[in-house]
Amino acid sequence: MSLRLYDTATRSPRDFVPRVPGEVGIYLCGLTVQSPPHIGHLRSAVNYDVLHRWLRHSGYTVTFVRNITDIDDKVLAKSVEAGVPFWSLAYANERVLGEQYDRLGVLPPTYEPRATGHIPEMHALIAKLIADGHAYPADDGSGDVYFDVETFEAYGALSGQRPESMQPADDGPERAKRDPRDFALWKGFKADEPPEASWPSPWGRGRPGWHIECSAMCQRFLGDEFDIHGGGLDLVFPHHENEVAQSRAAGLGFARYWVHHGLLNLGGAKMGKSTGNVIDLPYLEGLGVRPVELRYYLAAPHYRSVIDYSEPAVREAAAAYRRIEGFVARATEIVGSTAGPEVVCAEFVEAMDDDLNTSKALATVHDVMREGNAALAAGDHSAAAGALRSVRAMLDLLGLDPLSPQWTQPGDTAEGLRSVVDSLVALALEQRAAARDRKDWTAADAVRDQLKRAGIAVEDTPHGPRWTIEGR
Repeated sequence: MSLRLYDTATRSPRDFVPRVPGEVGIYLCGLTVQSPPHIGHLRSAVNYDVLHRWLRHSGYTVTFVRNITDIDDKVLAKSVEAGVPFWSLAYANERVLGEQYDRLGVLPPTYEPRATGHIPEMHALIAKLIADGHAYPADDGSGDVYFDVETFEAYGALSGQRPESMQPADDGPERAKRDPRDFALWKGFKADEPPEASWPSPWGRGRPGWHIECSAMCQRFLGDEFDIHGGGLDLVFPHHENEVAQSRAAGLGFARYWVHHGLLNLGGAKMGKSTGNVIDLPYLEGLGVRPVELRYYLAAPHYRSVIDYSEPAVREAAAAYRRIEGFVARATEIVGSTAGPEVVCAEFVEAMDDDLNTSKALATVHDVMREGNAALAAGDHSAAAGALRSVRAMLDLLGLDPLSPQWTQPGDTAEGLRSVVDSLVALALEQRAAARDRKDWTAADAVRDQLKRAGIAVEDTPHGPRWTIEGR
């Protein structure tokens, strides 16, 4: 079975066939850096990192582009509110974003362009659209330039919307537009905006519209046509619809596959910075959740599913990962080096090739881990070593191998101590589970009581034991 990906444009899974054999070009809409990231943004990064890793494992050379939107209405509004230049605000948030990506083990992209670094490419694309009759400067003297939706017959095809049912685009005054649905390619300078947030252009000083930024950067780094365009489901309309329209109207083949991830909700609503409805990494760390456990929580559901955030769900995911850590630590201690061929189970490969079904892939990891625990209990060190190699190889493809330098080189003493405690408690719980399996209730209770005296509370759940530090 070859890789199949769900394509938003066709609303169906498709066999992945790259434009150039052996090579893949990916463009991911990155973050608009008006504020630090929340875990919804981190979900996007983790999901596409898994795709990146799987494509590389599958033998492809990957060019991965993830942009930074460092100028738009939101960035400008936040900078004015904070009383700092837009570029200062954007860069500070970009650094926080990069640090959190690193802490979650997200591989760096091949290129990470900022929108403000590609104004000339945007000018060239806008000029071509005007010359070809697909865009027009507003005649109200504002310096705005708009894309003419009526000139692109396929408008609405990506999102499945009928143009006559669409709401007006809210990025410019309707009086300046030929059609309320027309969207801004260039926004003329306004007297109440900081002068540094504008650039000279053939249509007067101003700044780019949101959508034209990505089309210009896609072409600059991936060419006129590329393989995969990614982003959240909330970007399908209007952002990606508008990217398709302006790029194809300019004669570009643009993206061959559209891959969108589901949203992460909080309290039944999309997690969003504008509403303050957010949970971030520092908050979870304050609850004792490590970055690797958050990565597991974000990677475990299928990327197209909706995640409804809850603290119990995060703690359950953390407990599941700790069980994996416990097996890896115990098996490594007993069987030593795992030198030998890395075996990735056929079921794992099948799951990942089936539209990156990480949920099913991780179920395979847990199955092999259970076989490894049984082998350890039976004293079959050869089988245990094979299971350990397989578990680590599969986890590595998801960026979750507990023995990866990413997770074994703590950034500070507190994090290092937490990692040690996690491994020790996981080992104790494995011993308790083994005692329960052989119906040695006295030994099982003794392990639980020893943990309790050390301040560790153990709760048995339908999904296995879950531990917490008492009082947390």
